[in-house]
Amino acid sequence: MISRYVLKTYLERFLEEDIGAGDVTTAAVCEESQEGVARAVARDECIIAGIDVFRTVFTLIDERITFSMHHRDGERVVPGEVIEKASGNVAHMLMAERTALNLFQRMCGIATMTRRYVDAVAGTRAQIIDTRKTAPGLRMLDKYAVTVGGGVNHRMGLYGGVLIKDNHIKAAGGITEAVKRVTNHVPMTLKTEVETVALDNVDEALAAGVDVIMLDNMDTETMAEAVRRINGRALVEASGGITLERVGEVAATGVDFISVGSITHSAPAADISLLIE
Repeated sequence: MISRYVLKTYLERFLEEDIGAGDVTTAAVCEESQEGVARAVARDECIIAGIDVFRTVFTLIDERITFSMHHRDGERVVPGEVIEKASGNVAHMLMAERTALNLFQRMCGIATMTRRYVDAVAGTRAQIIDTRKTAPGLRMLDKYAVTVGGGVNHRMGLYGGVLIKDNHIKAAGGITEAVKRVTNHVPMTLKTEVETVALDNVDEALAAGVDVIMLDNMDTETMAEAVRRINGRALVEASGGITLERVGEVAATGVDFISVGSITHSAPAADISLLIE
């Protein structure tokens, strides 16, 4: 759930970016007191995510704008379906339109893509997780949309956990030394994850006693052997080169998590139009 105070702060900044000194087109075309209804219509099938974000953008412009639909995040809509109806001052709704749609379309697209991956691993133990490959300034919204689609959030930022990657390992001189330095530096409440690219890396990470082992860009056969060696002594994350076509076979290896950067950095925006009546 997104904090309303934090959300308001973000959205005010986004509106300021778009409106600036004022909407010159709307001010010229619309009568100041003109009232109307705006319908948000799905143009393709998608999972709703960010309905509260959508509504809040409008009410930040004009708190008198009201909404009459009752769709919730996580619901699936089909082409032609009305997702939301907003009633109020036409000029104010037009000022909010682009910012509201940009965020809503992006969030619905992320939730929809995530749901496809989640459905593809149904029946296995694997959970689909996101990464830090999000748009700057939109991470909170991107990651919320992942959860709406049925995915799980990895760390929110660098502060959220230890993830020793290839460059950290090179800087420290090896996995064992990197883990030792982490143990002497960070609180015990933070989990430690290590990226591995080969089975000998997996063995070293196990010996170092890490909490999570990432299998990075491994083929399916090597992943299965890694899971067998780990044998429940650490959680296992598969990462790198994960596609919808491949994710099912990766899940079948027995990994606990599958991280997919594309669900946030490459999800196509849902096609949603705003029509003024």
